[in-house]
Amino acid sequence: MNNKLKLAILDMYEGTRNLGMDNIKDIVRMFQADLDFEVFDVRSAVKVPDLSHDIYIFSGGPGNPLVGDESWLKPFHNLIDDLWHYNRSEEDGAKKYVFFICHSFQMACHHFGLGEINRRRKKSFGTFPVHKTEDGEREWLFSPLDEPFWVADFREYQVVQPNFDRMAAIGARLLCIEKDRPHVELERAMMAIRFSPEMIGTQFHPEANPNGMREYFAEPERVEAILEEYGEQRYRSMVADLQDPAKIDRTHDTILPLFLADSIRRVRAGALVLV
Repeated sequence: MNNKLKLAILDMYEGTRNLGMDNIKDIVRMFQADLDFEVFDVRSAVKVPDLSHDIYIFSGGPGNPLVGDESWLKPFHNLIDDLWHYNRSEEDGAKKYVFFICHSFQMACHHFGLGEINRRRKKSFGTFPVHKTEDGEREWLFSPLDEPFWVADFREYQVVQPNFDRMAAIGARLLCIEKDRPHVELERAMMAIRFSPEMIGTQFHPEANPNGMREYFAEPERVEAILEEYGEQRYRSMVADLQDPAKIDRTHDTILPLFLADSIRRVRAGALVLV
């Protein structure tokens, strides 16, 4: 008898080369005794899971989060609604647990009306500190991490202008914001939100593995492209951060593993209530 829980990974990369999907699957495999997972190619194959899974991870991806083919865009947003309403209607018993990453996080913020999405003046690329809000300091998932803590951040778009009235209405909480830049007249992006007790998301990539990133960004053609677009200082700074175990390693080892461990525990506990 298979007592494993079911996890759906929504692949939003549309066939583009990336580290995200491999890193997500590597973390999920740490829980192979408890989880069976299935990957859904949302944008290329128009595959979106139903509600038969227990846990959902929505990946990052390229492009404008406000633009997409209606063939997958509508079922994507319908799934978010279905998960939301399922968790609201099930007062007792097992819930559905959800993690949104980067591109999917932006889409979820737009879906719930929690902020404005715009294009950054310059693409974020590399490793950066993010700061916890007061709610972020109380967020159990981030409690093992320092203030600030370091993240891998690669994005062309951003979520800004938090709608705190809307957050209060649905019970969402802003957990992290972009690094403080008082000398630059730019808004700080929202970097993490808890949408509900079961749903959370980050603008950054918590799955980023420093070992894989070091190999990926050491490829000659990639080094050349980075130096041309971002300069030697940005490249060397990122490489140095990837060597520091107190930075990206800690984030990688903390956020998604804790989310999965807690989700598994809560789903199993909820299932027992139904018996």
